[in-house]
Parts: sequence; C-alpha cells; structure tokens
Amino acid sequence: MSDNRLSVFKTYKLYVGGKFPRSESGRVYEVTDSKGKWLANAPQSSRKDARDAVVAARKAFGGWSGATAYNRGQILYRVAEMLEGRKDQFVREVADAEGLSKSKAAAVVDAAIDRWVWYAGWTDKIGQIVGGANPVAGPFFNLSTPEPTGVVTVLAPQESSFLGLVSVIAPVIATGNTTVVIASADSPLPALSLGEVLATSDLPGGVVNILSGKTAEIAAPLASHQDVNAIDLTGADAALAKELEIAAADNLKRVLRPQPVDGGAADWTADPGTHRLTAFLETKTVWHPTGALGVSGSSY
Repeated sequence: MSDNRLSVFKTYKLYVGGKFPRSESGRVYEVTDSKGKWLANAPQSSRKDARDAVVAARKAFGGWSGATAYNRGQILYRVAEMLEGRKDQFVREVADAEGLSKSKAAAVVDAAIDRWVWYAGWTDKIGQIVGGANPVAGPFFNLSTPEPTGVVTVLAPQESSFLGLVSVIAPVIATGNTTVVIASADSPLPALSLGEVLATSDLPGGVVNILSGKTAEIAAPLASHQDVNAIDLTGADAALAKELEIAAADNLKRVLRPQPVDGGAADWTADPGTHRLTAFLETKTVWHPTGALGVSGSSY
C-alpha cells in the first residue's frame, strides 16, 4: 500500500425523518477539538430544517406512541447494541470534543451505553410507577395511565456531548414521544454519529431527528412552533431559556428547565432517577362502572 494515501474525511449530515440531508441552506461551520484543531464541517441548520424535523417527528408519533412499551424497550436495547459495536468511534469523537484522554472518554462512552440500556428497561415499567387504580366512593373502576406528550424539542447539553446527550434523548423516546434534538453547538459530532446508529437500528425514522448549528437560531422557531408539544431547555443558557419559555407559552407547551445544583454544571454521571421519564408524560384517567353481584351489593 502507498504511504501517500489520503484519508477519507467523514461528511457529517443532519438526521431527519430517517434520512441524512444536508442543511437546506447549504451552510456548514467548522468544528474544532479542545485545542482548536479542525475536526470536520458540520451542517448549520436553518429554520426550514427545524420545521422539516417537526413534520417528520409528528408523522412518526402515531406509530411510535402506539407501539407496545415492551416493543419500544426491545428497540432501545437494539440501539445500545449498535452503540456497543461502534464504541471506538464514539471514544475518539468524545475525546476530541471534550478534551479527554482516551481512557476517560472510554469511561464516558461506557456510561452512555449503560444509560441507554437503563432507560430501555424502563419502557414497560414506568406505567406501573406513575399509573394505577384510584380508590373512589362509588361502583366504579378509576384507572390512571400515563401517555406521551407528543413532539418534544430537546436542547442537548453543551458540555456533555454524548453522556448528557443520551441522558436527555433516551427518556423522551422511551415513554413514546418523538423528538427534535438540537446538538451541542461546539461539539455536535457525537450527536450526528448517533443519528447513523439510530438509522441502522430498528428505530422508525422520524422518532429522533438531530440538528446541528447555532442553538439559539434553531431553538427559536421550535419554541414557538404550534405543533411542538414540549421543550427541554437543558442546553440553553439563562437568557435564551427565558426567551424560549416565553415563546413556548403561546401554545401552552410543557417546559422542562433544569436548574444546575448550586450554580454548577449538571452531573451526568449521577443516578438519573425517573424525573426525565415523567417530565413529558400526561395522565389519562378513565372511569368505568362496575357490575353488581347479587343482592348483597358486592361488585367486581
């Protein structure tokens, strides 16, 4: 083999509706590592890309929310399998993005894969935690069950390009929502590579849509979009979060605005609990009359 062989540079694209479009604007921006070295050109998404992603997410919502929780868990576990097979690639990308050694980046990637498996296991259990039969004064069954909110816009964490990313995407889709994800502006490559994993798993196209670019530019039209049901402001600074909350109020979006502990950054290695699983769930309560059994008045 020739020593003068040129490397094949990777072309990163958006992930929308199960496909890999370039930004409709044709714009790209340079992505560098922690030392300023050029890594790749990433698509700079436009408002039109954001709207297209919402259309894709809405189209996928019926099938995904209607799937059984067990089936969603199987699909999420398959994604974890695919991540495991491409671990080396993500270790390189996380090391470059976050300025970590290969060993520390490997630990982060392992934690991210484990986190994905953890949420996969919750798909058919969360309903037992937040739903149930309610005691009522009358001959009725009164049952509360959780249902997904709908299309959720997620602003991924800016600093944690992979573990934080997985930690905000997995719980949204585990509970039957579909999502439009805005990747970390400075470190979007792990997120764009995640799109390639999702495309080769069993996850239906449109369930997760991944955009890269300027967070504020993409988030503004999504926060005011009438067909977006909820927004997670994890990756927004205080000023942007306030603007997006105001925009989101127009159609009564559900808003998750995490507060850093003691003014510090979020600890993505901590036990995530179930609060992100329940953040984008609605509760449906159904009343059903019971039947009387004989003159004793007992019922079933």
